[in-house]
Amino acid sequence: MTPRQPTGPRLRAVAATTLLAASLLWASQALAAPGAHGPDGEHLDAPGAAVNASGLARLPDGSVNVPKPAQRRMAIRTVLAPETEAAATVEMPGRVVMDPNASGRVQAVHGGRIEPGPKGLPVAGQAVKRGDVLAHVRHHAEPYALGAQQAQLSELRAQRQLAEQRVQRLESLEGTVPRKEIEAARSEATSLAERERSIGGSLVARETLTAPISGVIARTDLLVGQVVEPRDVLFEVVDPARMLVEATTADAGLATRVAGASLQGLPGVVLRLLGASRSLRDGVLPITFAVHASKPGEALPLAIGQPVTVVAQSKERIKGVVLPAQAVVRNPSNEPIVWIKSGAERFIPQPVQFRPLDASTVVVTQGLSADNRVVVQGAPLIAQIR
Repeated sequence: MTPRQPTGPRLRAVAATTLLAASLLWASQALAAPGAHGPDGEHLDAPGAAVNASGLARLPDGSVNVPKPAQRRMAIRTVLAPETEAAATVEMPGRVVMDPNASGRVQAVHGGRIEPGPKGLPVAGQAVKRGDVLAHVRHHAEPYALGAQQAQLSELRAQRQLAEQRVQRLESLEGTVPRKEIEAARSEATSLAERERSIGGSLVARETLTAPISGVIARTDLLVGQVVEPRDVLFEVVDPARMLVEATTADAGLATRVAGASLQGLPGVVLRLLGASRSLRDGVLPITFAVHASKPGEALPLAIGQPVTVVAQSKERIKGVVLPAQAVVRNPSNEPIVWIKSGAERFIPQPVQFRPLDASTVVVTQGLSADNRVVVQGAPLIAQIR
C-alpha cells in the first residue's frame, strides 16, 4: 500500500519544521559553546577557527596554506633538490686590514701645530693622488731652546757682518794682500751666511705632509691649529680596490687544505689565499687573503677594520642537497628550517642541518631527501604567515 503524500496545510507544516531544524543546526555551529571541538579536534570557539581554508593560514600542525594567487604574488619558487657532492667548508672569523702595498699612513716626525695645505685639510673619503699636500706641521721649540737658537742666530749675524766687512777691506787691498787671505775671508763669510740661514729657517720651519699613494682618505681627525705629537697617525690613505682580509683559526694545517674562499653575505667579493702565519697570535693562527671585486676596477664594499666571516672551501667532499642560502630560514625556536611543498597549496616546515658553501649557497647535510620539493625563493615570506 503506497503511503499517502502530505498535501495542503500538512505539507506546509512539514516544510516549516525542516527549515526550523536547519536553522537551529546552523546556529549551533555558528555559536558553539566554549570548549566545543570539531570533527578533527579543532576549537570551534577559537579566534580565527572560521578562517577560509583557501586563504593564507597557519594550520594547527605547523604547516602553512598558501593559495595559488598568493604564491604568484609572493614569487614562490620550488625545486626538486637532488643529493650531490660539494666541497666541505669552514667558517672563520676575520677582519678587513690594509694592504701594505696599496695603503699608507701619514705621520709627523716632530710635533707641532697643524696648518692647512693649499686645498685645505682633507676629509675622510676624499680622493687624493700621490704627492698631494695634505697639511703642514709648524714646529715650535721649547722656550729655553728657542731662546738659545735666537741668541745663536744673533751671534752668527754679527759674525757674518764682520766677515763681510773684512772681505771688503781685503778686496780693496787686492795686489798688496795675498790672494789666499782674500779667498779665506770670502769662504768664512759664506759659511757664516749659510749657518745663519739654516738656524733662521729652523725657527720658522714647518713639515709638509703629502699623500704616500693614490687613493682615498680612510682616517683623519685633524683641525686647523691642533697640536700633534711626534709619530701620531694623522692620515690613513687606502686604495679602495685593494684590501686584505685576515682570518684566524686554531687549525695549523687548514691553510694547506683550502681550495677557495668567499665572504659570507658578500657575493661580489673574491678572495685569494696569500698564506698563513707560522706564529700563533693570541692562541690562533692568522691566515691572509687578498680581496678583489668580481668586476675589475670596482670599489670593494668593505671598510678597514670591518669584521667579516670567511667561508673557506676545503678539498674534502661531503654529500648533501645544495640550495640557495635564502632557502634556509629560522623558526620561532631559532632552528634552521626549509619549507617543503607537500601539496598544491600546502607547505611544511622541515628542520635541517646545513653548512655554507659560499656567500650565496649552502649544502643541507641532514633533514632532506632527493624527492622533496624545496622552496628556494620566498621562504622568508612563508615563515611570516601566522
